[in-house]
Amino acid sequence: MTANDSLLTYCLRLGDDALILGHRLSEWTSRAPFLEEDIALTNVALDFIGRARLFYQYAAELQGGDATEDTFAYTRDVRDFTNLLICELPRGDFAFTIARQFLYDSYVLLFMEQLKASKDTRLAAIGAKAEKESTYHVRRGREWMLRLGGGTEESHAKLQRAVDDLWGYTDEIFEVDTVTAGLIADGVAVDPTLLREEWLATVSRVMAEADLSQPSPGWSVEGGRRGIHTDDLGFLLAELQFMQRAYPGLQW
Repeated sequence: MTANDSLLTYCLRLGDDALILGHRLSEWTSRAPFLEEDIALTNVALDFIGRARLFYQYAAELQGGDATEDTFAYTRDVRDFTNLLICELPRGDFAFTIARQFLYDSYVLLFMEQLKASKDTRLAAIGAKAEKESTYHVRRGREWMLRLGGGTEESHAKLQRAVDDLWGYTDEIFEVDTVTAGLIADGVAVDPTLLREEWLATVSRVMAEADLSQPSPGWSVEGGRRGIHTDDLGFLLAELQFMQRAYPGLQW
């Protein structure tokens, strides 16, 4: 794999993470607990979709030819997507969404802080922009973790169950394969293994504040980076890609 191919793969992975999680968040539009949160979740979804566009636009330039950001979002099949599995899990209830966002955003904030230092100026610029968004995402996520954890017995139980259900999906976030390792060595990619300790400290501190029990290490899943996904991603893409597949080349 050439350096260009590795960089293309890296951009697609990051774009896929943002697109798929952004779509999941968009599913809360008109369904959130109250109007203010409906607007907030929709805005966070837009942040992720915008981030996906930046990575896909760069990937399109790297691939060349007729590729565009829409090529990657709307014309690839399930096995071609390389997003983390935690991003594609069904929306779930509100506690599940909050727990997933907090666990993921706490990592992404650390990631984007490091991506700003990438030797690749395009990636560094995306990191700088995404860091500002992620700072807000983590802050609101923490507030909701404390609110649900310290709320009613029901809200606490649902949040604890969500954290328990999601914990096994977090190991995959910190994996490094040959593609990423090569880019790390070149000063282009972020080494996620160096972020794990700080991520765990942040997450553990907030869970303690929210009176939540930290799940014990046990089961874990992986495969998203290799195109091995849950059935849920297929259903998500069927909805996301419907118009482009029904009317190929459609523009608006």
